[in-house]
Amino acid sequence: MDEQELIGRFTETQALKNALRTNKSEMIAVIGRRRVGKTFLIRQVYHSKIDFEMTGIQNRPKSEQLQNFASKLAEFTGAQRAFQAPASWQEAFHDLKVYLESKKTRRKRVVFFDELPWLATPKSGFLAALGHFWNDWASVNNIVFVICGSAASWMIRRVVNHKGSLHNRITRRIDLAPFTLAEVEKYLKKRGGIYSRYEITQLYIMIGGIPHYLDHVDTSQSIAQNCDRLFFAPDGILRHEFENLYASLYDKPKAHIAVITALASKWKGMTRDELVRKSKLSDGGGMTRVLQELEAGSFISQVSSFGNIKKNRFYRLSDPFTLFYLKFVAKSASSHKPVFFSIVNTSKWRSWAGYAFENLCFDHSKQIETALGVYAIYTEISSFQIIGNDVQQGTQIDLLIDRADGVINLCEIKFHDSEFVISKKYAKALREKRTIFRQSTRTRKTVFVTMITPYGIKPNQHSGSVVQNEVTIDHLFKP
Repeated sequence: MDEQELIGRFTETQALKNALRTNKSEMIAVIGRRRVGKTFLIRQVYHSKIDFEMTGIQNRPKSEQLQNFASKLAEFTGAQRAFQAPASWQEAFHDLKVYLESKKTRRKRVVFFDELPWLATPKSGFLAALGHFWNDWASVNNIVFVICGSAASWMIRRVVNHKGSLHNRITRRIDLAPFTLAEVEKYLKKRGGIYSRYEITQLYIMIGGIPHYLDHVDTSQSIAQNCDRLFFAPDGILRHEFENLYASLYDKPKAHIAVITALASKWKGMTRDELVRKSKLSDGGGMTRVLQELEAGSFISQVSSFGNIKKNRFYRLSDPFTLFYLKFVAKSASSHKPVFFSIVNTSKWRSWAGYAFENLCFDHSKQIETALGVYAIYTEISSFQIIGNDVQQGTQIDLLIDRADGVINLCEIKFHDSEFVISKKYAKALREKRTIFRQSTRTRKTVFVTMITPYGIKPNQHSGSVVQNEVTIDHLFKP
């Protein structure tokens, strides 16, 4: 494939290309969740320039990993049969050094090790051998060494922040994020899709911007047909993805799934204390690590409470696939018959879709700020909740954009399939929400009510007096 077939990834592509142009060796860490397209990106950019590549094998001993190394080395050297497996990683990297030295080329030699966490198992000696290989030879011999792994937190903790021989050896770090709405639209159009933006948004809140999942979308089918085929058919490719996903990322995924399941029960999020109680996990270093690993993998996110950006944070389940799976698929029976339309018109769907759309908006805060004309202004994103009592009425605000220019955007997020109508009753509720927020926070800033909906709000006698800004999905589809 031609590298021009890449959708998005401009910054990441340039970083990889620039590494070939510098006058020094480069060690590049590419980090991102499973299925996000890390391997595809590296192969598309470097393709024929890759001089050696190998991928770790999940849950296999060092001996099998070393045999795999020997087989790949034979493949790249053009040998007719596999070499004898080296006895250690120290020996393996020596063999790699000998091979790379034999390459007669003026360009940088490129080495790619994929799924590093599966190679660097406990007591394997892999990271120590890699560190020695880099420090002793590769760092001064015009090498681009790319390392990649789906266990994002492991990559950060064990490689990027390594305390031993790899300390400060990473020259470039690439964090690969899921596609945005704009990139999903471009990808689907390239494959012949003619879906509306509302339909693409429906798809996004179910599977997110994960390229591997999008690969399985049949653009000759409707979104409803795709959902039925991928999630609810007995052989649906995403029907069993949940178990495979977490098991492939974490050695002991039980605690991670307990946290995920707990957060799925309370969409607005939980504090750490609430999460400990609900998940029935003990607090401490183990919980901290689980939360860090899930956050590094973009499965959960932290949201600040207004006025306490560094404190009083709470956790939300933010991965679209996981959110949809736990709500509609996990306890469902497989079926050859259509299922999507039996759920999409229910109150259960409407409630879930509203929350999922909120998550989408958090992930596209850049596009929202651009639509409001404030992207160049310093802002802080947060939420707000106050519990009512006998003295004061309670309220919850989905998204707040606190701006350095003296304005706060109080965002109301509604996932509606047509223009949203603001009734007299709803207009009153919005005014009360703004009043409660101002009184509770004692803010002196101007508070703009901002509606974020797929199709905007329908102009009437109530909308103009209470809403200052509108953001639609057309704004969210901007690059």
